[in-house]
Amino acid sequence: MINVGIIGGSGYTGGELLRLLSTHPEAKVVSVTSRKLAGKRVDSVHQHIRGLCDLSFEAPRAAEMAERCDVVFTAVPHGTAMDWVPALLDNGARVIDLSADYRLPLEVFEAAYGIKHRAFREAAFGMPELHPEVRGARLVANPGCYPTGASLAAAPLVNAGLVDRVVFDSKSGISGAGAEPTDTSHYPNLAENVRGYKLTTHRHYPEIRQELTRLDSKVKVSFTPHVVPAIRGILTTAHAFVREEARDVIQDREEISRIYREFYKEAHFIRFPTGVPMLGAVRGSNFCDIAFEAEKGSDRVVIISAIDNLVKGASGQAIQNMNLMMGLDETTGLWFPGGAP
Repeated sequence: MINVGIIGGSGYTGGELLRLLSTHPEAKVVSVTSRKLAGKRVDSVHQHIRGLCDLSFEAPRAAEMAERCDVVFTAVPHGTAMDWVPALLDNGARVIDLSADYRLPLEVFEAAYGIKHRAFREAAFGMPELHPEVRGARLVANPGCYPTGASLAAAPLVNAGLVDRVVFDSKSGISGAGAEPTDTSHYPNLAENVRGYKLTTHRHYPEIRQELTRLDSKVKVSFTPHVVPAIRGILTTAHAFVREEARDVIQDREEISRIYREFYKEAHFIRFPTGVPMLGAVRGSNFCDIAFEAEKGSDRVVIISAIDNLVKGASGQAIQNMNLMMGLDETTGLWFPGGAP
């Protein structure tokens, strides 16, 4: 049995880790931290796991956490995980960081987040469909929710060398803003409304660009996020504009389908629905649904992906990474459908 710790267990990602791990056949949560809630029962905060977790929040040191746990998830804000990760690693634990602290090269992180990194380490980027090196890694940087939906949508065509430019329009449920209310998550601002924000400057943009230029250094990437009045999910529309020599290729739907299915032939959590992907079909699951359509007589392919931002976009993908790090089948504890309708 894998002993698991969660640092920063009071928020949405911590609660989702607890939900998913409560039925994992090979893992047991033995410690959940929150300095401000230390001593309070975990299920008094996360009432959805009442009867499935009898732990109380703690405030241990990193060395103590590492001594008790084989794997530790750091579900804390960016700039905070770096205070935990080195000590956890140095004391023998494997770490999956759900913050942004280890997702980007040092100079890119500092420019994007406006803070000095205090304890940089190299990490495997935790998108298993694109990074098989996650298997056996000691430190994995779990991707952001937007980069997960966007990168998985466009990666096959970019990898094939067909794409000149891709423009992402992503729409996220309110839970992506976290448990603390903000201007973009406060109910009166979101009910019956759709809000764009950080139109060209979102911090997840460098991750998307990093993943796609790794596949083709010449591809150009643009990204704009929106918040919609839903609790969970990210629906991403990718407008992929292909190179002149690829215009005939994209008019053959079977060829596009072959490219996608070949690229994801070993990806258990990628699905290709017969219709347009919907948030309701992936809600609560670790699946990413992808569909595409080429515009006739044009250079544009429209690709749509749907994920649950708290599962495939955060805690579910983190557990998928844990499974691979610990030598398990990546579907362990995650092989279940969405909660439609």
